[in-house]
Amino acid sequence: MTDIGYYPGCALQGSSNDYERSVRATLQALQVQLQELDDWICCGASAAHTINHKLSVALPARNLALAEQQGCAQLLAPCPMCSMELIKAGKALADSPALRQEMSDIVELPVTGRTQVLNLIQIFQQIGLPALKAAVKQPLEGVSVACYYGCLLTRPSALLAFDDCEQPVSMETILTALGAKTVAWNFKTECCGAGMTMANEETVLNLSHKILSNAAAHGANCIVVACPMCHVNLDMKQAAIEQRHGVRHDLEIFYLSDLIGLALGLDRQTLGIDRHFVVKNGNSACRL
Repeated sequence: MTDIGYYPGCALQGSSNDYERSVRATLQALQVQLQELDDWICCGASAAHTINHKLSVALPARNLALAEQQGCAQLLAPCPMCSMELIKAGKALADSPALRQEMSDIVELPVTGRTQVLNLIQIFQQIGLPALKAAVKQPLEGVSVACYYGCLLTRPSALLAFDDCEQPVSMETILTALGAKTVAWNFKTECCGAGMTMANEETVLNLSHKILSNAAAHGANCIVVACPMCHVNLDMKQAAIEQRHGVRHDLEIFYLSDLIGLALGLDRQTLGIDRHFVVKNGNSACRL
């Protein structure tokens, strides 16, 4: 594989642009070129489904129509909220001729739902372990990582069948192959509070504190995620968690593309890791 369609979504070109930097740099190092959709729009993940069901289908349908128009048989959406909305819409369109016609009329483009949408884990699975291992320049020695999938990445299970929704192991498989140690822990698919950070920060602080505490209790010196919202809650909120609970976690939170990129020999600045709130310092347990 040399090129693939790319849907960044709002977060990766906004508050989580460090994630986009990481994804682009790591995939470029693996000879994968991303073809960003021209004229993409928000997928509606945050609120559309609570306001208007038809709109919640039409927004991702337009992006899928653009992917078809621009010749993208596959489309990478690194944000799990985006990939979920695109996958759900694509399945609904593929199953219903009436819906395909209605959405084609609404978005003013023909759409069939035939584009395959991939999340970040799936793109690395498609690249394959042999290719990843062959590209390693700095094995992930000394990394004891808790793989955190959160509540969206593997759900709904009927549509996201790349891993077990309750006991996923796909990130562990990849990182172990690159030299890291992965820990068995209890919170890998628990919710971090997601968008509640804006409406009820206390809930996010309590949930994220439990996740960070459990990861550390099982021997992790860092956590890996594949979701910009999870990264915000576990990384940016650590100072507020310390203030509320009196516990200094000091756990680095990496995107999956960060750790793979480091294993490929890329530096922290290239990957955007230097822009995280908890970064490598004299007290950090992770020495990458």
